[in-house]
Parts: sequence; structure tokens; C-alpha cells
Amino acid sequence: MKITKIGIAGLALFIAALGTYAWLEYGLPGTGKQASSIEESEEKLSLHFFISGSPGSRLPEPEDDFVRKTIESKFNVNLNVTAMPPGDEYNATIASLLAANDPPDMWLNISPDGGAKYTLDNVLADMTYFVTPLTMPNYFKYWMNEKELREYQVHNKFARAPIPYDKKSYRSYYIRKDWLSRLGLDIPKNYAEYVKSMEAFTFRDPDGNGKNDTYGFTTAGAGTSISVEWPEFIKNGLIFPSYFENDKLVDMQMDLRVGQVTADILKVMNEGLIDPDWFLNIGNQHVDKAVQGKVGIILGNTMDFAFDSNPESLQARSKAVSPTADWVPFNPFGNQPLRTAVSPDYPFVFSNNAAGLNPEKLKKTAKILDWLAGEEGFLLTHYGIEGKHYAREGNTITLKPDVLEKDIKKKGDFLKIWSFFTPNAPDVLGLTVVDSRITERDKMIYRTVTAIPVYEGLGTTLTPPLGINVEIMRARQNELQVKMIFSDKSGERWPEYRKEVMTLYEGSNIFRQYEEKIREARKNR
Repeated sequence: MKITKIGIAGLALFIAALGTYAWLEYGLPGTGKQASSIEESEEKLSLHFFISGSPGSRLPEPEDDFVRKTIESKFNVNLNVTAMPPGDEYNATIASLLAANDPPDMWLNISPDGGAKYTLDNVLADMTYFVTPLTMPNYFKYWMNEKELREYQVHNKFARAPIPYDKKSYRSYYIRKDWLSRLGLDIPKNYAEYVKSMEAFTFRDPDGNGKNDTYGFTTAGAGTSISVEWPEFIKNGLIFPSYFENDKLVDMQMDLRVGQVTADILKVMNEGLIDPDWFLNIGNQHVDKAVQGKVGIILGNTMDFAFDSNPESLQARSKAVSPTADWVPFNPFGNQPLRTAVSPDYPFVFSNNAAGLNPEKLKKTAKILDWLAGEEGFLLTHYGIEGKHYAREGNTITLKPDVLEKDIKKKGDFLKIWSFFTPNAPDVLGLTVVDSRITERDKMIYRTVTAIPVYEGLGTTLTPPLGINVEIMRARQNELQVKMIFSDKSGERWPEYRKEVMTLYEGSNIFRQYEEKIREARKNR
């Protein structure tokens, strides 16, 4: 027999797989039920999924919801889906369901701590038996690897798993090219040129309306923070959101250089180049101001942020106000990264109630999620029904925009909800999508933003020490930074303020644990 060295990590994976096989063959520990009996059961299960949804989307009536019909028929279930935009109301609703002992069977956990408290409180199910390469082959084949999944564990418990995510970065600044052309300026290639553009947008009437009513840059502080969108962070070498360098974690919001960032922000504010209401902007109010032609520079994070083909984009909405509007992506720092590599977003979690009382529900849920992660589910939830909403030839998917508009967009744009489990990344599945609505300008934007380099990622997800609330630390951090902007009007006291956060608000303990986890992950990669 030939023996191959697989190492400790490989042995661990083998043992995990062996454990999964044993479960499949002999049953769930402590239940006395064989997995085969779960698979063969004809009982129609009722499942409750609680997922995030876009603010402008809603699920249609059941008779018009072909996704729901397909899932219910294919998996022999009755499906109850609650969809809400992510935010405080979402988290409060989940908390109330848990308090009433009526949790969803599966939900997306968007709580600030990533589910750490729920894990410690034993609210979340152990996913070991439900999320494996055997039970969710599409999830592991196309979107997730076992190493990444192990690093996503919280407090050494496998109680959460990341939803598939697009690994491409779309973070880019956007500028009104039509304003630049009118003023005889080129697209900025460095920070000095960026400031020059802001000066022109503020003082040289870029829209030609004869009024002094435009500014350079805006963002949203929501009345609580200075926002991580300011270019002055990048100017001082602080890349969004954090990175590892010289065996240390560099957190863009807590680094010593934040004092100089504050000074640089105050400089452009004092020169009158910034939207004066930036700190009070909440949600997308800063985007609305860009649409209205009040500012000429803003940050975008999504692929279609300024696409012609997206009717809700910055570009499409701006052209409705000003037909000459032309927003283009740019990097005011040449070829410098604007962020580190994209990491997983919200995790999906399972109810521990269901795991104990009716584990068949979670087994079925895993099968549904895996179907969503595969080609059939991906196509249905992103593009609709083959032959009706799109045509297929080989791996080329040609969309039918008029039918999509009538059947989906006008009925609540409900695929934006059903596509919650996978990003719009058909290339991951080897598919090419042809959409006649995509313009050459859209393609140019895509090429530009995806060409902006990204800095190496941390290689693991970060969780704080037991019993420590990171949000309390961040809240104090934000208070002190806002104080520097509006009260001190200087960044000179940042070393003093930072020391307070690191000592009295557990910053040192939090970042120490983060660094230990990063070092361990890098040692094992």
C-alpha cells in the first residue's frame, strides 16, 4: 500500500469527513434517527427563512412567485420567507423572535458581533452535521473552501457559515467628467490633482447655473462618525478596512496616523471644498446630493454603482436631472489599493431549536441552500425561467429584458430577494451572461474598477475575546474622532484619545486577539 503524507491539517479534514460519513450512515448523535430515514421521509416540512432584502424589493403573491413554487415542489416543503433590509429593525426582529422562543430555522446574521453572543448563548445550531462537502457539494465546489470555513468559526464553534460572496472589489471613487471637461481639467491621477478638482467644483461654477451651490466631495457621517470613505485615509497609508504589516494589524480607524487624517480632513473642510452637511447625511443622502448635482466626487462600492443599465444607479438618476451628467470611476492615488481583499459578509446560521427538535428541517434547509448555490438555483434566482426570461446556448445566457421588466421588475423586483444566497457572479459557475442593456460605457466602468489593485487580505475573520463588545469600543472611538473634527478642530490629541480607547475600552485586548488569530491563520496556510 502506498502511504501519502497528508499532514495534520489533511488528517483533520479526513477525520471530519469520516465523522460526517458516520452521521450519514448511522444517524444524528443523540437523536436515534438515521440520516437515511431523513432523506426518505415524505413528511412535508414547514420552514421559516429570515433573510435580508433590498429596500425597494418585495416578494410577490405566491401565485406569481416562480422561485417559491419551484423550491416548495422540488424539496417538498412549505416555505415562509421574511425579508427585511439589513439594519437595526432587522436585528430587533430577530431578537424578538428568539426571545419568544420562535426562531426562524435559518437566518442571515447581520448583528455587529457576527453572531458571537448568540453562539455563546447556545442559540445557534452546531453546523458540523449540516454544512459539509457531502451535504452541500455546490457550496464547496463553487464558492467556499474548507479552510476558509474553519477560519470563519467563532469561539472555536462551527455555528455560522459565510454566504457565497463576490471576490472582486468594486470600491472606487467617481467624478463628474462633464464638469471636468467644462472646466478644462483632466481626471485626477493623484491627491494634489484631486484637491484641485474639488477647488474647481466649488468655486468655478461647474454646472454653469451661475450659482455658488456646488462642492467637491461628500460622504455620510450619520451624525456619529467621520466615515471611512474620506480619501485622506488612503493619503496617509490607511487602507480600508484593515491590513497586516510587519507582524501587526493596521486598523484604519485606530492607527496613530488617524491624527494626521483628521488634520487633512479639516484642511479641505476649512477651505470650503466639502458638502457642509456631510456629517448629518444618513443612508444614501450623500448619493442623493450627487444625483442632484450638488457635489462632483463620491465613493462607490458596487459593480453597477454608475452603470447606464441600472435605472437606480448614480449615473441614470443624475442624467434624469442633468442630461449631460457623466460619472466615471477614478483612483486619486494612481495605482495604490483602496482596500484589502474582499472577505465574507453576512453568515447564515441555523436554529438550535430546530437542531434539537426537528433536525430534518436543517438537513432540508442545507439542501435548499446548496441548490441555490448550484447552476439551476443560481439561474432561477438571478435571471428567471429558461426560455421565458432568458435563452441558453451552451454556457451563454442571453437575457430578455422586456420580459424580465414585466414579470419581475414590476412585481417587486423580487429576484433581488431570492438571490440572497449568491452574488451576481455567473463566471464562478462558468457562465457568460449577455444583457443588451449593458452599454460600452458600463463595460468600461467594470474594467476600470476591477483593475484597481487590492491589498492582501487578513486571511481569517476576526472575533473579539469572550465577553468584550467591540461596538462599545468603536462607539467611543467615533465619539473622540468627531470631537477632534468639531470641538478640538485638530488631530493633535489623537495619541491621547487612542490610548483611552485601547486601555479603558478594551482596544488592546481586542487587537491582541485579532493579531493572534491572523498569525495562526498565516502559520497554517
